[in-house]
Amino acid sequence: MTIAYFDCFAGISGDMTLGALLDSGGDASLLDATVEALRLGDEVRVEVRHETRGHVGGTRVIVHTTEKVARTVPALRSAVQGSGAPGQVKRSAIAAIDRLARAESRIHGVDEEQVHLHELGGADTLVDLVGAFWLLHALEIGQVYASALPAPRGRKDGMPLPAPASLRVLEGTGAVLQAVDEERELVTPTGAAILAVCAKFERPAISLRSVGYGIGSRDQPGNVLAVWLGEEARQEAGVTVVETNLDDMAPNLVAALAEDLMTAGALDVSVTPVLMKKGRPGHLLTVMSPPDLVAKLTDHLLRHSTTLGVRMSAAQRVVAARRVIEVQTEFGMARAKVKELEGRAVDVAPEYEDCRRLSRETGADLRDVMRAVSAAARMELGL
Repeated sequence: MTIAYFDCFAGISGDMTLGALLDSGGDASLLDATVEALRLGDEVRVEVRHETRGHVGGTRVIVHTTEKVARTVPALRSAVQGSGAPGQVKRSAIAAIDRLARAESRIHGVDEEQVHLHELGGADTLVDLVGAFWLLHALEIGQVYASALPAPRGRKDGMPLPAPASLRVLEGTGAVLQAVDEERELVTPTGAAILAVCAKFERPAISLRSVGYGIGSRDQPGNVLAVWLGEEARQEAGVTVVETNLDDMAPNLVAALAEDLMTAGALDVSVTPVLMKKGRPGHLLTVMSPPDLVAKLTDHLLRHSTTLGVRMSAAQRVVAARRVIEVQTEFGMARAKVKELEGRAVDVAPEYEDCRRLSRETGADLRDVMRAVSAAARMELGL
């Protein structure tokens, strides 16, 4: 699977994202297509050029606007929904707009539909969001990852740093914030919204294919955003297998124990019927644990079961790459898990909870919903 890693050592903004994706191999004509799809030709002109910041050269994208039209949130959504961009691009851009709207609503105590995004309500924001997600789509990025984000100190124009809007946008995403000795905004709300919609905040194992640098507007050395593109590296992961035999524990308690072990961080828990000494029926409980949780899971097993001891053995496991896509069916939108080997999709599995929800909402048989989601996912992936 092709992945993108955003190394945000100097922060992130919408224009830096566009520049980094172009510099890593994206097609610059997509920005013109974005302007045309959004019907913003009378308001916007996009300039792409090479610039340097210190010893780093990259691509600078400047979105020139002839007039500043402050759009409401419904107007922004309508502009994206009515555009000719691909469906997944529109869904991602609208999700980013929704995050910006929720952030501003909470900050100012105004209903989301009444929020005026002021600086974020212009045509340049639309181009940044739709353009970024369209470039990711065209580059066939299956998963986006992001580094820790720099969190400056102090105030700017009387407002605390990091900017409250950016923090609200990132709220609940798992974003990692790292303190830096700066006194200016480094993560803009638009940049935060892009990552909030599509990124996991961790550093992946990557087989590097290309690197792009997006140049920021401040003429300061190192003011760039780096994007790494490549294939997700499949790794053999070391695990510890913890096993024990149980012949004097009620089956319902064994089931509860297995569920609790998964909640505590076990990679997998299985229960196998076995025949024990003196012909007594029992259960073989097998727990697959990451190395750092062996002590915790073993302690839980000893404390909350009738066993007097456990067996442990080292093992290796090979994990197929996976990603999640959304598909539209006659019953509604649902997610499906995609299994990949060597960067190619080989199988799909409908997300059970989504299918169960659609079954309840529509009254359709769960089996029919799952078949429809699977068929839609296979069609989208060409399987």
